[in-house]
Amino acid sequence: MERVTITNHGYANLQAELQQLKATARPGVIEEISAARDLGDLSENAEYHAAKEKQGFIEGRITTLEDKISRANVIDVSKLSGDKITFGASITLLDEHTDEEVVYQIVGEDESSIADGKLSLKAPLARALIGRVVGDSIEVSTPRGAKFYSVEKIQYI
Repeated sequence: MERVTITNHGYANLQAELQQLKATARPGVIEEISAARDLGDLSENAEYHAAKEKQGFIEGRITTLEDKISRANVIDVSKLSGDKITFGASITLLDEHTDEEVVYQIVGEDESSIADGKLSLKAPLARALIGRVVGDSIEVSTPRGAKFYSVEKIQYI
Protein backbone atom coordinates (compact mmCIF):
# COMPACT_ATOMS: atom_id res chain seq x y z
CA MET A 1 0.00 0.00 0.00
CA GLU A 2 1.47 3.32 -1.11
CA ARG A 3 1.95 5.99 1.57
CA VAL A 4 0.35 9.41 1.01
CA THR A 5 2.91 12.14 1.70
CA ILE A 6 1.24 15.22 3.14
CA THR A 7 2.10 18.23 5.29
CA ASN A 8 0.70 18.46 8.80
CA HIS A 9 -1.54 21.32 7.61
CA GLY A 10 -2.91 19.20 4.75
CA TYR A 11 -3.48 16.29 7.12
CA ALA A 12 -5.48 18.53 9.47
CA ASN A 13 -7.60 19.68 6.51
CA LEU A 14 -8.37 16.07 5.53
CA GLN A 15 -9.37 15.27 9.11
CA ALA A 16 -11.58 18.38 9.31
CA GLU A 17 -13.33 17.47 6.05
CA LEU A 18 -13.90 13.91 7.28
CA GLN A 19 -15.33 15.18 10.57
CA GLN A 20 -17.66 17.59 8.73
CA LEU A 21 -18.92 14.84 6.43
CA LYS A 22 -19.59 12.46 9.31
CA ALA A 23 -21.08 15.01 11.71
CA THR A 24 -23.08 17.23 9.35
CA ALA A 25 -23.38 16.00 5.76
CA ARG A 26 -24.20 12.35 6.49
CA PRO A 27 -27.02 13.09 9.00
CA GLY A 28 -28.34 15.83 6.70
CA VAL A 29 -28.66 13.53 3.70
CA ILE A 30 -30.35 10.87 5.84
CA GLU A 31 -32.96 13.47 6.75
CA GLU A 32 -33.35 14.39 3.06
CA ILE A 33 -33.93 10.74 2.16
CA SER A 34 -36.48 10.35 4.94
CA ALA A 35 -38.35 13.48 3.85
CA ALA A 36 -38.32 12.34 0.21
CA ARG A 37 -39.72 8.92 1.20
CA ASP A 38 -42.68 10.66 2.80
CA LEU A 39 -43.56 12.18 -0.60
CA GLY A 40 -44.82 8.84 -1.90
CA ASP A 41 -43.90 6.61 -4.85
CA LEU A 42 -40.09 6.18 -4.85
CA SER A 43 -39.84 5.06 -8.47
CA GLU A 44 -40.81 8.52 -9.73
CA ASN A 45 -39.53 10.58 -6.82
CA ALA A 46 -36.77 12.91 -8.09
CA GLU A 47 -36.00 14.22 -4.58
CA TYR A 48 -35.44 10.69 -3.32
CA HIS A 49 -33.12 9.76 -6.20
CA ALA A 50 -31.15 13.01 -5.82
CA ALA A 51 -30.75 12.44 -2.07
CA LYS A 52 -29.63 8.84 -2.64
CA GLU A 53 -27.08 10.02 -5.21
CA LYS A 54 -25.82 12.65 -2.78
CA GLN A 55 -25.57 9.98 -0.07
CA GLY A 56 -23.48 7.82 -2.40
CA PHE A 57 -21.11 10.72 -3.05
CA ILE A 58 -20.77 11.48 0.67
CA GLU A 59 -20.14 7.84 1.59
CA GLY A 60 -17.58 7.52 -1.21
CA ARG A 61 -15.75 10.64 -0.06
CA ILE A 62 -15.73 9.39 3.55
CA THR A 63 -14.20 6.11 2.41
CA THR A 64 -11.58 7.93 0.33
CA LEU A 65 -10.63 10.27 3.18
CA GLU A 66 -10.41 7.43 5.72
CA ASP A 67 -8.13 5.53 3.35
CA LYS A 68 -5.84 8.52 2.74
CA ILE A 69 -5.67 9.37 6.45
CA SER A 70 -4.77 5.76 7.29
CA ARG A 71 -1.92 5.80 4.73
CA ALA A 72 -0.70 9.32 5.53
CA ASN A 73 2.99 10.03 5.89
CA VAL A 74 2.71 13.38 7.69
CA ILE A 75 5.70 15.71 7.34
CA ASP A 76 6.14 18.65 9.72
CA VAL A 77 7.71 21.19 7.37
CA SER A 78 8.74 23.48 10.24
CA LYS A 79 11.25 20.83 11.33
CA LEU A 80 12.92 20.60 7.90
CA SER A 81 15.93 22.56 6.75
CA GLY A 82 18.68 22.42 4.18
CA ASP A 83 19.91 23.96 1.00
CA LYS A 84 18.39 21.38 -1.37
CA ILE A 85 14.78 21.37 -2.48
CA THR A 86 12.72 18.58 -0.92
CA PHE A 87 9.08 18.00 -0.02
CA GLY A 88 7.70 20.95 1.95
CA ALA A 89 10.15 23.52 0.62
CA SER A 90 8.93 26.96 -0.39
CA ILE A 91 10.84 27.94 -3.51
CA THR A 92 11.16 31.33 -5.15
CA LEU A 93 11.66 30.87 -8.89
CA LEU A 94 12.55 33.39 -11.55
CA ASP A 95 11.03 32.84 -14.99
CA GLU A 96 14.06 33.34 -17.21
CA HIS A 97 11.98 34.68 -20.13
CA THR A 98 9.69 37.14 -18.32
CA ASP A 99 11.82 37.92 -15.23
CA GLU A 100 8.68 37.25 -13.18
CA GLU A 101 9.15 35.75 -9.71
CA VAL A 102 6.83 33.01 -8.49
CA VAL A 103 6.77 31.22 -5.14
CA TYR A 104 5.62 27.62 -4.75
CA GLN A 105 5.59 25.20 -1.84
CA ILE A 106 5.90 21.51 -2.69
CA VAL A 107 3.04 19.71 -0.95
CA GLY A 108 1.03 16.49 -1.14
CA GLU A 109 -1.28 15.76 -4.01
CA ASP A 110 -4.46 16.36 -1.98
CA GLU A 111 -3.42 19.81 -0.80
CA SER A 112 -2.09 21.23 -4.07
CA SER A 113 -3.53 24.47 -5.48
CA ILE A 114 -1.58 26.50 -8.01
CA ALA A 115 -3.71 29.55 -7.18
CA ASP A 116 -2.48 29.29 -3.57
CA GLY A 117 1.13 28.56 -4.56
CA LYS A 118 0.85 24.89 -3.50
CA LEU A 119 2.54 22.61 -6.02
CA SER A 120 1.83 18.87 -5.98
CA LEU A 121 4.82 16.63 -5.32
CA LYS A 122 3.82 14.71 -8.47
CA ALA A 123 3.66 17.79 -10.73
CA PRO A 124 6.32 17.99 -13.47
CA LEU A 125 7.68 21.27 -12.08
CA ALA A 126 8.01 19.82 -8.57
CA ARG A 127 9.77 16.72 -9.89
CA ALA A 128 12.18 18.96 -11.80
CA LEU A 129 12.87 21.01 -8.65
CA ILE A 130 13.57 18.17 -6.19
CA GLY A 131 17.26 18.05 -5.32
CA ARG A 132 18.07 21.44 -6.85
CA VAL A 133 19.87 24.27 -5.03
CA VAL A 134 19.85 28.07 -5.25
CA GLY A 135 21.31 29.19 -8.57
CA ASP A 136 20.27 26.08 -10.51
CA SER A 137 18.39 26.52 -13.77
CA ILE A 138 15.70 24.07 -14.78
CA GLU A 139 13.67 23.39 -17.89
CA VAL A 140 10.09 22.15 -17.66
CA SER A 141 7.95 20.98 -20.56
CA THR A 142 4.48 22.52 -20.57
CA PRO A 143 1.62 22.35 -23.08
CA ARG A 144 2.74 25.79 -24.29
CA GLY A 145 6.34 24.68 -24.73
CA ALA A 146 9.44 24.65 -22.57
CA LYS A 147 9.68 26.99 -19.57
CA PHE A 148 12.98 27.94 -18.01
CA TYR A 149 13.34 28.88 -14.34
CA SER A 150 16.20 29.65 -12.01
CA VAL A 151 16.03 28.85 -8.31
CA GLU A 152 16.34 32.10 -6.36
CA LYS A 153 15.48 31.06 -2.78
CA ILE A 154 14.65 27.95 -0.75
CA GLN A 155 12.85 28.11 2.59
CA TYR A 156 11.28 25.64 4.99
CA ILE A 157 8.54 27.50 6.87
